[in-house]
Parts: sequence; structure tokens; C-alpha cells
Amino acid sequence: MSTIQIFDPALCCSSGVCGTDVDQNLVNFSADADWARQNGARLERFNLAQQPMAFADNAPVKAFLERAGQEALPLTLVDGQVVLAGRYPSRADLARWAGLAVPAAAKAESAGNCCSGGNCG
Repeated sequence: MSTIQIFDPALCCSSGVCGTDVDQNLVNFSADADWARQNGARLERFNLAQQPMAFADNAPVKAFLERAGQEALPLTLVDGQVVLAGRYPSRADLARWAGLAVPAAAKAESAGNCCSGGNCG
């Protein structure tokens, strides 16, 4: 099974789901990461504010930061290779990289079918 590593920007806590103004993208990703781990995925997260050496000691991450800057985070690596930058992976992404069955809801989300009947508002 592949190892998925997420390199987060500087967050107030390990998950980023803290404080009074929580980013919904972090809430969604935190739930997706928990789902992936519960289904056997090897997923690690690194927070720039709390684990700066993880960024400095990883050659692809260090090179990415030198080129794009920390504003381009989050960065996702699978088995040491950059696969995604600038946004958090979806549940479908995590499932594909980890070799897990993709949940039906995640398949629909990836296809752009966010809800039945086209009533997405």
C-alpha cells in the first residue's frame, strides 16, 4: 500500500480544525483523512508551524517550497512523489492512491454530480 503524505501550511493545531474561524475545506479534509485511515490507508500529515523540519528534510517538499513558496501549500506526496498542490485531496483521490474502494458518494462528487436532480443549492 502506498504512503500518502500531506504537507499543510502553518495551522493553529495539527488538524487545522480549531479556533473560531474554521476553514470548511479543512473540516472536509480532516473527515476524509480519518475515513482513509480507518479503511487502512497510510496517511501522514505535517504542519509547517509545528513540524518545520519535516518540510526541510524532505527534498521534493523543500524544492517545491523554494519554487512556489508556502502560499502554494498544501502539498500531497504519494510514495515520495508530488501528486497534488494548492488544495486538499478529495476522498476519491485518497481512495485511489491508497488502493481503497471508492465510496459511491465520492464517485458522484468527482464526476460533478453533487446531488440528485441537479438541485445543488
